[in-house]
Amino acid sequence: MKTVGRWLPPILLIVALFALWQVAAASGFMADQLNLEEFLVPSPSQIFDVLWQDRGLIAENARVTLIEIVAGFFVALVIGLLAAALLSTSDLIRRTSYPVIVASQTIPIIVIAPVLVVWFGYGIGPKLAIIALICFFPITVNTLDGLRSVDRDSVKMMRTLYASRLQIFRRIEIPTAMPYAFSGAKIAVAVAVIGAVFGEWAGSEKGLGHLMLQDNAQLMTDRLFASVFVLSAIAIALFALIGLLERRVLRWR
Repeated sequence: MKTVGRWLPPILLIVALFALWQVAAASGFMADQLNLEEFLVPSPSQIFDVLWQDRGLIAENARVTLIEIVAGFFVALVIGLLAAALLSTSDLIRRTSYPVIVASQTIPIIVIAPVLVVWFGYGIGPKLAIIALICFFPITVNTLDGLRSVDRDSVKMMRTLYASRLQIFRRIEIPTAMPYAFSGAKIAVAVAVIGAVFGEWAGSEKGLGHLMLQDNAQLMTDRLFASVFVLSAIAIALFALIGLLERRVLRWR
């Protein structure tokens, strides 16, 4: 009953929004307000129809994009956790490297993506680099904040018991930082979808981003919206998966 009460309000809100969209699009109200042809403003029912009719094509491209998202996220996860651990070991390293990490996020992805494609071609490499670049920052910063929030009294107590630096890191710092790391991972996996689409827009032969470019050029807005729905579903599913993993791993919380 508690679970139903938690999920019922957002489900009702989503249903209400889709119902309003359906009425506004099917009646031509949205097209009139935007001064567009009606076929450019598809209703949810039209979008779901094309999602079913072209399910094979959409599923094939979604598989490519999903592989890119998961692989790029894991690259960022490994690098981000290692970077946070390294930065936490020394104030000098942190003061020297932190501005560089922040500066990496000031580079417009939409600008750097075509450059990476020119350098490395149309394969999966540039997409992984773009996704990793986007995901790296929230993972690193959140994990570093967790490592720096360790209770110093606990560390002192461990030292009085002659604990090694590795033992302190394993028994005190990692448990403290894990909730922060999971928060960063959830943020990262949500924005990983954006990185994948930008990478495919810059240059690709398959993927939902590639399919969206084709549909946009052909004014197939119903299938374009269908691809957006699938991308949203992927992001929500991955976010929920990490949330489930967090609850499993951090039962002590």
